[in-house]
Amino acid sequence: MTTALSITAEQKNELLKFLKKNRNADLVTIYLAFVEEKYRLKPVLFPRDKTIYQSLDDLIQRLESQGKLWRETEITIQFGQQSVNEETKKIYICPFTGKVFGDNTHPNPQDAIYDWVSTCPENKERVGGLPVKRFFVSEDPEVIKNYISQRKASMKKVVYSSAITGKLFNSKAAVLEDFKKNHIKFLTLHEVQNQNRFQIEEHFLSFIQKHLTEEKIAQFVEALTEHHEFTFYLEKWVESD
Repeated sequence: MTTALSITAEQKNELLKFLKKNRNADLVTIYLAFVEEKYRLKPVLFPRDKTIYQSLDDLIQRLESQGKLWRETEITIQFGQQSVNEETKKIYICPFTGKVFGDNTHPNPQDAIYDWVSTCPENKERVGGLPVKRFFVSEDPEVIKNYISQRKASMKKVVYSSAITGKLFNSKAAVLEDFKKNHIKFLTLHEVQNQNRFQIEEHFLSFIQKHLTEEKIAQFVEALTEHHEFTFYLEKWVESD
């Protein structure tokens, strides 16, 4: 026997708000809004992989388990005559010696770091017999701050690089904040259902298929009839059918 669907007072208020903003919404659209509210869904698109996930937590958990979000790495911090100050916003770091170039203290820091690593005596890495031109880039203020501090000896420090951009950050939390700010887009369940450009993650797709059925929608309509505020909309949907 099918369990009757009920609409709570909070859900009713949210649906009425939605209908007030979307007066021409059809039955499926309002039903999707109900499912989104009922299950507290916040679908998220990860454009790089062209995939939509049920939540940001699901996406982050997936990427972390695959090692595709952040990587732990070690940098050498060399103190003394470093070209970094309180106004520096971006730095280029030699991974072999810790030599650093700041965006505000050198006319062309990217060219400078290329020249440096190509002739760096500590650079033993070769590709085709030539020194690799590998270096780190960071815009994280906490990483940059390390190079401003006055210390006599160089030191090693564990930092985190974004697996997406390669940029360095002082902590995993900073990598996550950058990821949330620049590499995802939140969608509504209606937007998820009405697009065909991106694939839907398999577990999220199963969830949608489970709830988007004629039987479920019929139960939703039956639940709406218990609230007189939806009478106008129900009559309109019946007429359009």
